[in-house]
Amino acid sequence: MAQGFTPAVEIYGANAALINQRLISWSHIDAAGIESDQLTLVLNLEGLEGLPSLEGKIGLRVGYLESGLIDKGQFVVTRRTPTLFPLRLTLVATAAPFSAADQTGFKQRRSVSHGPTTLGALFRELTSRHGFSPRVASDLALIKIAHVDQSNETDMGFLTRLARIHDAVAKPFNELYVLARKGQAKSLSGKVLPNIQLSVTTNNRPGDHAFTSATLDETSRAKYQGCKVRWWDAAAGRMRVEESGMAPFKTVRQNYHSADEARAAGEGEVRRMMREALKVAIECPGHPGLAAEGVVLLDSTWPDFMRGRWSIDKVTASGSREQSYRCTIAATCLDARSEPAG
Repeated sequence: MAQGFTPAVEIYGANAALINQRLISWSHIDAAGIESDQLTLVLNLEGLEGLPSLEGKIGLRVGYLESGLIDKGQFVVTRRTPTLFPLRLTLVATAAPFSAADQTGFKQRRSVSHGPTTLGALFRELTSRHGFSPRVASDLALIKIAHVDQSNETDMGFLTRLARIHDAVAKPFNELYVLARKGQAKSLSGKVLPNIQLSVTTNNRPGDHAFTSATLDETSRAKYQGCKVRWWDAAAGRMRVEESGMAPFKTVRQNYHSADEARAAGEGEVRRMMREALKVAIECPGHPGLAAEGVVLLDSTWPDFMRGRWSIDKVTASGSREQSYRCTIAATCLDARSEPAG
């Protein structure tokens, strides 16, 4: 990967000049699902009179001087923590939609029934009311929903649950709100991302600029190969069961209102179980192209049981003036495997 050797980070937006001048270290967590992206900055306060207010939206660009910087989105400062020895200020900011005022009730819990509708129409309705511009993958938009209950859930929590049923992800990014399949290689900004290829150097050792380490987790291997999902047949006055995959079956607790809904939920659960059969944790040189819901490709330089495509669940990127730019990745397997090669 031709990323260059000179790490660079730039804050833009409110108070950018002050922050960039006094920045000591930074950390950016890009997470999948309901978890809000988070940016942490540590600033040097030596020589400043008083505590700067540092209000307003800030943005993060990160990468290398040789290959350019990538925009990681905008954030709102939610916490300021000053310390005396050494004289420092730690700023914690979350993705811009999560403001404390919450004028649209984005974080308000609701209990309401929806349907009949489609997944795409329901997603567009709930995200638009909060001022987002919705983006829905075509294969998800027309999924029929006869009836679904939002039970003491925020709109975000409810949409995340619906997305999980169909093995998809629903997440805001700046002014957009995206609903897409996991591993579709789409960034949350709607732009197509290439697979990010990672290689292991021949002389891979701790302390080296390109040092990479990884841990494969097999404790989460799927115990089931299929699902049984129940739905209420109102015309016949009885509960029926839809099967997806093959035995051994997992029984899904939730009941559905039609055979189509039950079948879609079962197929989504089977896809999720197969995809999550293997997980990997990777610590590697910083790569600004890595993003939650993106895809990382472990090439032929990796052991055969780790090679292939992995869906990124979480990326933690960090850097400072004393240390190089590094990334920690948590990912799940996208390539179906019955057993890892030994």
